[in-house]
This record gives sequence, structure tokens and C-alpha cells, in this order.
Amino acid sequence: MNKSATGLLLGSALVMGLSGCASSSSSSTAGSSDQPWYSTPFVCGLAGGLIGGGIGYSVSGDSDEETGGAIGGVAGATAGAMLCADNSPTSMDSDNDGVPDDRDQCPGTPAGVAVDAQGCPLDSDNDGVADYQDQCPGTPAGVSVDAKGCPLDSDGDGVPDYQDQCPNTPAGTKVNALGCPANVVLHDVNFKFDSAQLTSSAEQILNGVAQKLNGSDSVRVRVEGYTDSVGSDSYNKDLSQRRADSVKSYLASQGVDASRMETQGLGETNFVATNQTAEGRAQNRRVELRPLGSAGELN
Repeated sequence: MNKSATGLLLGSALVMGLSGCASSSSSSTAGSSDQPWYSTPFVCGLAGGLIGGGIGYSVSGDSDEETGGAIGGVAGATAGAMLCADNSPTSMDSDNDGVPDDRDQCPGTPAGVAVDAQGCPLDSDNDGVADYQDQCPGTPAGVSVDAKGCPLDSDGDGVPDYQDQCPNTPAGTKVNALGCPANVVLHDVNFKFDSAQLTSSAEQILNGVAQKLNGSDSVRVRVEGYTDSVGSDSYNKDLSQRRADSVKSYLASQGVDASRMETQGLGETNFVATNQTAEGRAQNRRVELRPLGSAGELN
């Protein structure tokens, strides 16, 4: 067989053989990370070098067979290695959070921050502030928070809005555990005439009070009842006690733990207005909440 025929056969073998290796490499990369040994760049390069060297040798003249073989070998090895190289794109993870960029919904996460499956920083209490920035973890569900993840305190009295029974307290005012400067006067918590039965409007007001007390489960209160000066002292004290008990019972029915509440009827003592007018007497017929410490002592 002459050199031309030999070169043609070797060239065909090079193209067919390396094309098969490259095809095998591509299909292997797409379906698995394990590449067959015969389609690795090293093996393909070696085979390409042998075949290329043979082609170079066969097509060269008698005087330059060695040079032709060397050049053909280098070219064949290079072509074989390139054909079988794994050129499949790799998935980047620019912020090194373990979630590839093509799935990362929060790119640029700071180093060391724990993320979820979408690559976003964890927010355990779901308040919209990531754990690594949240200075008040464990905020109750639905509570509005500031940029630091802490419940809002609009009047700056140290009692969060969701627990503050007296919002908009003037700046610098010392308040109790309910956010009020003094006992909480339950305005418009009225009773039917000469009775301890709450009116429907009074129950609506107490619904809001119960909600805030349920949000401040570390606070104990004393429900204090008062009357105006109409009637005897003993009768008024008894009536005020029954009214305080009525308020406690209603708050308990709305979920406030009864063990956190005590009652006291104070009758017509501690007037807050004159008893000489109808308006003044109405102000004196009231119920107040006095916050207590955990041991029952006054704050």
C-alpha cells in the first residue's frame, strides 16, 4: 500500500475515532459526572497523537518522514484532546452560599450567612428582617417591626405598640408595664343602672383591652371598681366590687388568664371629678386597671 492510501486510511480513522470519543464524552457529561476512560482528553490526545503521527509520516517525503510524523503527532494529539475535553458550562455560585446563581433569588448574600433553598437569608420569625440583621428574634406573628426587626414603639416609651395600652404618651413620661403613665382608666366601660351588668359598648372596649393583655402575658393587673357618691358607702363599695368582678369575668372569657387578674371594689373613694354634676359623677363611675409585678407588688 502506498503512502497516500495509508494517509487516507489513517485520516479517516482519526476523524471517526475522535468523533466517537467526543460524542461519548458529550453524552457522558450531560448525563453523569463520570466520563468513560476512553473518552478522556488524555486518551483521546494519545490516540490523536499516534494517528496524527502516522498521517504525518505517511504523507511526507522520504527525506522528511520524521519531521512530518512529529508535526502530525502534535497536531493529532492537540485535536484529540480538544475534541474530548469537557466543555459543558459549569454552574457558578458567585456569593458562595451553596446555591448556584441560576437558582439564587438573593445574589450577593454576605459571607457566612445561612440561607434557604432559594439562596435568601433565613428569617425565622417571618418579620421581614433576616436573622443575621434581626436584633429582636422571636417577634410574634403579625407584629410590625422596624429595620432592626424590633416591634415598633411609636411614642418611644419603651413599650411596643402591640402591647401599649396608652399610645402617644408624651415624650419623657414614665410609664408602667402597659405603657400608661398611671392606672389605665377604662373610659366608657359602663354598666346598666344600679347593676354590674356590662353594656354592649363596654364589652367592645374590653375586647381591645383583652387583646392587649393577651399580648403582654407577663403583666398581672388589679381591676379596681369605683362609684359616684350617690348611695351609702357600704352599698357603693359592694356595687363597685361586683362591677370589678364583672370586668374580670369578661376579660377571662376573652382569653385573659384569670390568675393574672385580681379585683377590688373601692366604692366612692378616690374621686377624679366633682360629684356635684352629672358629668362629674359619670367620670367617677369607672373601672381602672392597675399593673402589678410578678409577685403581686405594685410597679
